[in-house]
Amino acid sequence: MAKDDEILEEGDELIELVDDDGNVINFKLLDVTEYKGEKYTLLLAAEPNDEIAEDEVVIFRFNEKEETLEPIEDETLLQEVFDFYQSETEDEDED
Repeated sequence: MAKDDEILEEGDELIELVDDDGNVINFKLLDVTEYKGEKYTLLLAAEPNDEIAEDEVVIFRFNEKEETLEPIEDETLLQEVFDFYQSETEDEDED
């Protein structure tokens, strides 16, 4: 979806990313979580479109050194990160 050098703007928890076709897609920052020593951003589409549903969570690896978001191609890793995030938020809700 986005290349690691395509973060355009970040602020007020709204992030603009450019897809491979040059289209700007606005996301809301849902959360940042750490899983197996890596940080991941969980994003929701700020404006639902044909590719991303309103309630669909999009996950990117956060490269702290370069301050970029990197797409994740591994479906298994995406599911692991999402499951980990859900378990973490459930634990917080119980406290």
